[in-house]
Formats: sequence, C-alpha cells, structure tokens
Amino acid sequence: MHDAIKGHSQPGGGTETDSPADLERPDDVGASPAHFGSDVIARTLRSLDIPYIALNPGSSYRGLHDSIVNYLGNTAPQMLLCLHEEHAVAIAHGYAKVTGKPMLAAVHSNVGLMHATMAVFNAWCDRVPLVLLGATGPIDAAKRRPFIDWLHTAKDQGLLVRHYTKWDDQPASVAAAQESLLRATWISQTEPQGPVYINLDSEIQESVLQSDPGEPDPRRFMPATVPGLNESDVSEAAKLLRNAKRPVILMGRVSRKDRDWLNRRALVDTLDARVVTHKKVGSVYPTDHETHAGAPSTFLEAESKQAIREADVILSLYWPDLAGTVKVACGRVDPDKKIISISTDHYIHNAWSMDHQAHPAVDLFMPGDPDRLVERLLEIYEVPKRGEVMDEMPAPVQRPESGDPDHLTMAELAACVREKTIARKPTLLHVPTSWNSADWHFRHPMDYIGSDGGGGIGGGPGIAVGAALALLDSDRLPLALVGDGDFLMGATALWTAVHYRIPLLMVIANNQSFYNDEVHQAKIAKARQRPVQNKWIGQRMTDPEIALCKIAEAQGALGLGPARSWDQLADLLDTGLAHVDAGGVAVIDARVIPGYTKSVEDGMAGQIAFVPERR
Repeated sequence: MHDAIKGHSQPGGGTETDSPADLERPDDVGASPAHFGSDVIARTLRSLDIPYIALNPGSSYRGLHDSIVNYLGNTAPQMLLCLHEEHAVAIAHGYAKVTGKPMLAAVHSNVGLMHATMAVFNAWCDRVPLVLLGATGPIDAAKRRPFIDWLHTAKDQGLLVRHYTKWDDQPASVAAAQESLLRATWISQTEPQGPVYINLDSEIQESVLQSDPGEPDPRRFMPATVPGLNESDVSEAAKLLRNAKRPVILMGRVSRKDRDWLNRRALVDTLDARVVTHKKVGSVYPTDHETHAGAPSTFLEAESKQAIREADVILSLYWPDLAGTVKVACGRVDPDKKIISISTDHYIHNAWSMDHQAHPAVDLFMPGDPDRLVERLLEIYEVPKRGEVMDEMPAPVQRPESGDPDHLTMAELAACVREKTIARKPTLLHVPTSWNSADWHFRHPMDYIGSDGGGGIGGGPGIAVGAALALLDSDRLPLALVGDGDFLMGATALWTAVHYRIPLLMVIANNQSFYNDEVHQAKIAKARQRPVQNKWIGQRMTDPEIALCKIAEAQGALGLGPARSWDQLADLLDTGLAHVDAGGVAVIDARVIPGYTKSVEDGMAGQIAFVPERR
C-alpha cells in the first residue's frame, strides 16, 4: 500500500495516527514504583530528556525493553523499531546532525553490536553525539541458559567499538548503571563529540530491587567543558589576521546557529577574506557568495586550491583535514604562510583509526570552540553586532542543457529537484559521491547537514530518516539524495520512517553501478597499460536491472520511476511532494549518467604505485 499517511491499527489498541508520539501506546500502564533493575535504568533514561530510542530488539535487553514499555509507557524515550542495527545507529546519527544533541540507540548483545559497527564508525568520524546501549548474557556463567546465552556473551564486548567510541562501560550494579548513563551522555556531548557505548548485564536488568537508589538530577552531572580561549592567543590571532593581505578561512565543524552564521559572515567582511568550505561538514557559509572560493568538496576545487596557495594567513576553524588540504594546495604541509588553527579534535585521536588525518603545521593553535573565537575576534575589531534575522534568499535555479535522452546528468537532476523544492525550504540530508556542490548553492545553515562521516556505503538512508525525524516540527522539507548502492544497502531504514509517520523525500541518483570503483579500475588500467574498457566488470548492477521502486514499496513508501528525462523527473517530483506534504515517504528512481567532477576523480584515484616497463 502506497498511502503511508493513513494510520493503521496497532496491536494493543492503537488507532489511526499522524505522529510518532501517538503510535504503539501500551495498555494498562499506570504509575508504579520501580521494582526491577531495568526500571531504574529506564527511569534514568527518561531523566536525560532524550525523546527517542532507535532499536532492533533482542533478548539480552528484554528487561530494559519491558521497563520502557510497561514502566515508562513507551514515552520519553519512545521506541523506534528498526529492521537492522546499523539503521538504528544511523537514525540516531542523523538526528544528532540536525539537533546537535545525542539520541539513544540499542542493539542486541555481541551479534547486534557487530551489525552496528559501521554506523558507529560513521558517527565517530562525523564527530556527532550518540548514546548506544547494548547488553550481554549473564556475566555469572552459572546463570546462563545453555547454548544461546553463551553465544551472546563476550568477555569484553565494548572492545568491538572501543577504538571508535569516546568511552564505553559495563556497569556491575544498578547504581553503577545510573552513573554510567549520566557519564556516557555527558562525554558524548563534550567536544569533540562522539558515540559512547554502555553494555548492560542482563542479570542486572532483571534483578529485583532490594532498595531504590533514587533519581539523580542529570543537570548536576553534565557541566560545560569547552576549553576557554587564551586571551593572548586570541590577541595574536587578531593581529595576524588584521595585518594579512590575503587571508583565507577554512570553515569546518562549526555550529548551525543563525547567530554564529551571521558572525562568520561579519568576520569575512571585516577581514576581506576568502572562504573555503567542505562537502562533509554541511552548510556553514553562503557558497555562492563572491568571497567563497570554489565549490564545497571533499577534494579541493581548482579555485579553492588557488585561494589557499595565494593566502598569506590561513584561519582553520575546526577543519577536518588541515594538513592534507594545505599539502594538496601548496605541495607541502608546511608552506611559507602563517596558519592559525582552533580545534578540539586532538583530544580523541588514537592509534587504531586514522580518521584524524595527517599532522598539520600551525603557527598558532588554540584548543576551543571555533564560533567563540569568531565572536571574540569581532569584539576585538569592534564590529557592531549582527541582527538575529537570517535574510538569506534561496539561490536561483538555472536549467542546464539536456544530455543523453535516456539518462539525466547530475546537473540536470540537481536543477530539476531544486526547481521543484525551492519554495519549500529543503534541507539536504545526504548527497551521493557524484554530487557537484556547484549545482546547488547553500545560503542558510539548514540547507545541508553534511555527509555520513566515515564513507560507509549504506548509511545514507538511515541518517536521512533520523534527520527527518529531527525536522518533524520545523518548516523544512526533508530531502535526501542517495546513490543506488547506498540505497540498496540501507533501504529497509525507510520502513521505520513509514511506520512512525516521518515524512521524507528521497531521490536515488541511479547510475546502476558501483561507479566509485570504476574510477579506480580505470586509473589502474591506464597506469598498467591495460584495457580501460573493462572497468565495468564486477561493478555494474544490470542484467537484471534492480527494481528500486519495488524495494521502496516493500517498505511501505511510495516508489516512483524510473525517471530518464527532466520532464519525467519533474512529474514524479510533483507526485512525490504531494505524498510527503501529506505525511508520507516518497522515493524516486532517477537514472543518471555515471561520472564525477574532475577534482573528485583526481582526488579519489590518488597516487598509483610505480609501474614497471613492459617487456
């Protein structure tokens, strides 16, 4: 059934609804004292003021599951059932990208955690807060059920994700679990933000309380921790920037607040600076402003390279890859120019993951909040306070020339989607690797929330659902553009959106290939003087063609397409938008010509090893 906007009967007395909060209401639940360990844990979760917990159910946390339903009444937090553990974590990830606050997710035992690991890594690389709950069979071996409890019990379960979480714990009592949840939620939100993992012993959950440990006030256990700025460093930075003739600001992981956006605009105007932004981190500055150098990209555009190469002073505002960016632009990581950097990222670098990137050369480093530095610089320069009203009008749409009559170019896809959604204030929740940021300009901090973090295919749909959930009460249109491979690996995340009435428009840029690897195979073939025309083998998803619309329909969404031309896509967008306006989920299959921008192809393929001469 395509009509996801119509409520359906729920087991236990549910009726037709329009909101997640009205769904899955338990029967015969009234106020009662806590009787079990999991009741106290559930009550502590409620005190954290986190509205949702995304989960795939499992017996290892059946005690907590019961307490959330029959003790809390399935509210605050409300369960969001997911069809895969990776989706549960991805939904929490997307929610945090919009709100800046952690959401809860829960996964079953060691097996569920193993399913979830890629999504945890995405959240870690994206530096977003997330509280992941897990569980294990009884630690006391004498209390384990034969066979299954042994399979689902690990000696050190947190080890599975320890290298890419900020903190993990396995509390040994109900009181310790309370403290662990408070500490985990706090740590996840301290800069740099990231996921945390709590493993709950099933015996603790199901134990009968001998006494109630009470209910602590979370506000007293979560103090602010952003390092204060050293005023002498701020003064030195202000002097270097004021005296610069060609300053460049690399705007990285900064806030989505309107005030901070306006402050960044004011600083650029004051310094007469150029700006470079990153495709991974979202909308942080108007990308079609005359001061913006090149389009946002994971791999630098030519204009961005030139601006950095010509700069005499670079200000890095928590840029995700300062050393790599400077090296690509200037040919070395320590060029003859002054570099100022503010970040807290160094606090969580470890020996396992290389997501911290190369070590940058800097002349002035400040651990702290980049937006607070911008604010202080404006005070030093005595720049009048900017108003709190955002006056950024959407960028106009220009229709590109048509290409292949049977396939859309990515530029056509972007322009058509933009033209149809421009009046609805779309928020881009995800974009595919083939996306050219020059085709869609951002003029507001909520125009684009950034990418998946770790580059794990399959995260896009779940992140989009979580972000759409966070946008439920806003005036923004949740819009996700995903690749076909990403969709196929994460499609069942859509069921959660349909079931919980989370409106979402998803457009699949379907080139019927894992084209990323076609680029790599072409590069290797050229370097080895072998046939480039064979690059498609082991990459193309044809014969048979995959019916992406039917996969969407199987989750209860409205599946539309395939669209092969501007007019076809425009018509399907009208239908899809009407469905989303009414509260549904619509998915459009848009057939596109495979291809990347030159900077993406060059950056993606990278260096090729030495090729010996042919004999």
